[in-house]
Amino acid sequence: MAPTWDPDQYLKFHDPRIRPALDLLAHLDVESPETVYDLGCGPGNVTEFIQQRWPAADVIGVDASEIMLVQARKRHPNKTWVQADLTDWAPDTKADVLYSNAVFQWLKDHDTLLPGLVVNVREGGVFAFQLPRNWNAPSHAIIHEVVATSPHRAKLEPLLLHNPVHPPDYYYGLLKPYVSAIDIWETEYLQVLDGENAVAEWTKGSILKPLLDALKDEAAVFYEQYAANVASSYPPRSDGKTLYPFRRLFVVARR
Repeated sequence: MAPTWDPDQYLKFHDPRIRPALDLLAHLDVESPETVYDLGCGPGNVTEFIQQRWPAADVIGVDASEIMLVQARKRHPNKTWVQADLTDWAPDTKADVLYSNAVFQWLKDHDTLLPGLVVNVREGGVFAFQLPRNWNAPSHAIIHEVVATSPHRAKLEPLLLHNPVHPPDYYYGLLKPYVSAIDIWETEYLQVLDGENAVAEWTKGSILKPLLDALKDEAAVFYEQYAANVASSYPPRSDGKTLYPFRRLFVVARR
């Protein structure tokens, strides 16, 4: 289940969130694409970098969240922004690039979703995406622990994500029949975060958001318990910074 996004909370850690997106973009060897889609574009903060990379391309942002698209339209009113559910979306014509940053972990059935997208890429084009693969980290494991002891366990357990991102070899086997070449790698970023209980604030803008949405008026109590537990796993250093290791999976598949 994808959250109802809060752009301000999500962008509180703009630089470490956008770095993997730019690293993925830097790996794309595509000259003069005509049509590029940013799938799960959010507020358009990555879309603008895609446009800078290929100024002559028609870069189109697609996202399911109207709240995020409102922000995107404010930032770039002259661009095309499409509200759509990626599980049943397809471009009008085949694209030169389908790009996606940290979106598919929210969507089920990668077995059908990803092949259904890659076939919409022209020959010679690329399907590129990045996914967080940090599900066993304390920041994520503690969410499950707090839910297990919560009086709202029955409401929250169906919303938990259980390792929604597969190992790298799964994506090779899934996509290789549809492409001429595929490059897959993982990177663990040592993110340096500012602010009090920075890791709790990070998850508040992403994986924790669906649970807080479901709890509504009781969200604050749940968040306080989670934040107290997670703070001991990620204590600030003497300079006030918090180090947050975060592993991510990258896939670049060429048709």
